[in-house]
Amino acid sequence: MQRLETYVGAKHRNIYFMASTYRQCYFHLVFAVKSREALIRKEWKNELEMYITGIVQNHEHKLLAIYAMPDHIHIFIGYNLNHPIPDLVENIKTSSNAWIKEKKLTKSKFNWQKGYGAFTHSHAQLGTVVNYVNNQENHHRKKTFREEYIEFLLKNEIKFDEKYLFDFFEKNHGIK
Repeated sequence: MQRLETYVGAKHRNIYFMASTYRQCYFHLVFAVKSREALIRKEWKNELEMYITGIVQNHEHKLLAIYAMPDHIHIFIGYNLNHPIPDLVENIKTSSNAWIKEKKLTKSKFNWQKGYGAFTHSHAQLGTVVNYVNNQENHHRKKTFREEYIEFLLKNEIKFDEKYLFDFFEKNHGIK
């Protein structure tokens, strides 16, 4: 406990106050459908986003933006430091995967790909990142998911080996 001496009029008094912890973290999570198959359909993507929002909130994080593309998803959260990111991502993947199968939303077998990206942002970047996540369709008219993801890694100065990235199957290019 810290002591602060103050003077009120001519009288001296001690005021004691406890130290507090203040924290604020924002994470942009990105992961893909296994083999980058375009299995997330427009007919149920909003329902999937709402389901994942519930998972995020049940883990006491604050959902700021979410957007499911046919082959990958972006989730931007205000992060609760008491719940580890790997646990949250695993829970999102496992629970949403089971939910999709239970609802029989795809004719193909649905799975999320192994791995994910978790990128931090400052409070000053909130509006920019929310806008970025919410405008995924327009964004991907100009840039592939592979280009986008590698750009995230480079901007965040994350060292990576391309052979350990998601399976990127680019249409019309035949490259992985």
